[in-house]
Amino acid sequence: MGWSCVVACAVAFFLMLNKVSALTSDIFAAGKSDKEILDNLLKNSRYDKRLLPPVDGVLTVNVSVLLLSLASPDESSLKYEVEFLLQQQWYDPRLRYSNQSHYDFLNAIHHHEDIWLPDTYFIMHGDFKDPIIPMHFALRIYRNGTINYLMRRHLILSCQGRLNIFPFDDPLCSFALESISYEQSAITYVWKNDEDTLRKSPSLTTLNAYLIQNQTIPCPIKASWRGNYSCLKVDLIFTRDRSFYFTTVFIPGIILVTSSFITFWLEWNAVPARVMIGVTTMLNFFTTSNGFRSTLPVVSNLTAMNVWDGVCMCFIYASLLEFVCVNYVGRKRPLHNVVYRPGENPVTQGDKKRDSTGAADLVTCTACTGAPGPCTHTTNNGGVSEVRKKEPPHPIRVAKTIDVIARITFPTAYAVFLIFFFIHYKAFS
Repeated sequence: MGWSCVVACAVAFFLMLNKVSALTSDIFAAGKSDKEILDNLLKNSRYDKRLLPPVDGVLTVNVSVLLLSLASPDESSLKYEVEFLLQQQWYDPRLRYSNQSHYDFLNAIHHHEDIWLPDTYFIMHGDFKDPIIPMHFALRIYRNGTINYLMRRHLILSCQGRLNIFPFDDPLCSFALESISYEQSAITYVWKNDEDTLRKSPSLTTLNAYLIQNQTIPCPIKASWRGNYSCLKVDLIFTRDRSFYFTTVFIPGIILVTSSFITFWLEWNAVPARVMIGVTTMLNFFTTSNGFRSTLPVVSNLTAMNVWDGVCMCFIYASLLEFVCVNYVGRKRPLHNVVYRPGENPVTQGDKKRDSTGAADLVTCTACTGAPGPCTHTTNNGGVSEVRKKEPPHPIRVAKTIDVIARITFPTAYAVFLIFFFIHYKAFS
């Protein structure tokens, strides 16, 4: 009685195994759809999405990023928009399926709520442009249980720039991804194929965003939000369009400042022309500077643009003050009745004694002694003449001399400033 029961149970067990095997073979048959296969793979009796994939050791999630577009609201902004495809790949042995199916992979986009997915989130970035829940993604399951999860993300990055040297700085934009609930002992993120730079789409588009360098690295300990969680970091280094600032700020500024130097080549008493040039260049520079300054980021420290505006205004104002000084000196009343003759040294009236025929000057000699009357002779007859006291230069000549000096000193000083400014702030690096 006992042996017959054991035999009957064994036969029933083998029949059940054969039935299950037949059913399983039927599931993965060539005529079945990927939905039918996934429905059976994800049955509650054999799959629980709340559990980590049963792998030996730590679950490894391979990550890669493909850049799609880069954008910035304007040249002076520290906000950069980055659109990219984030690919995550891991292994789940519970989702392996038979080679009897003709599918190379199963499209599980409609089963994403039933499959275990890494709880990846972004840190140190800024904000999402799209909702946090991704609306565009792809989910594929391969025969050996490898899962490929691809999603589109659009981030608004808060970048770090050296605004003290704006617009010659190179903003650094960073973002990192990390598991929100699984520590490093359970899940580790690695860059796929150990890539050290991001891949770029062949149709990558940019708008006011000029990417010059990027790198993908594990998060440094000091940069990680939580040190015991696996973290990957992306650094994007942008630059400014410096040709834009040269054409809209620096070259117009140079033209206005050098235009104010034209007054040094005008006559000292050309009041209307010199006043018009000085006032017009100053007003134009104020208008240009204020219009551009309204678009700049507001900072409390001294910036390169502050230095540029301040020095250029000082040169324009100094050229206007030079005209005021020249006009004031030129209009002063000359001392000792000095007569100004262009091209000659100024002389005093009465110092020269000429006869009616234009003879040589006669001077009073103090060396003659014993003569009954005053001793006079010409200056070139070998006698000793009285040394005449040197008279001060005529004010007009002083005014003209100031203009001549200004023609050299102002352009030279401004050229020195330009060289120092662009070298110090590495404008051409």
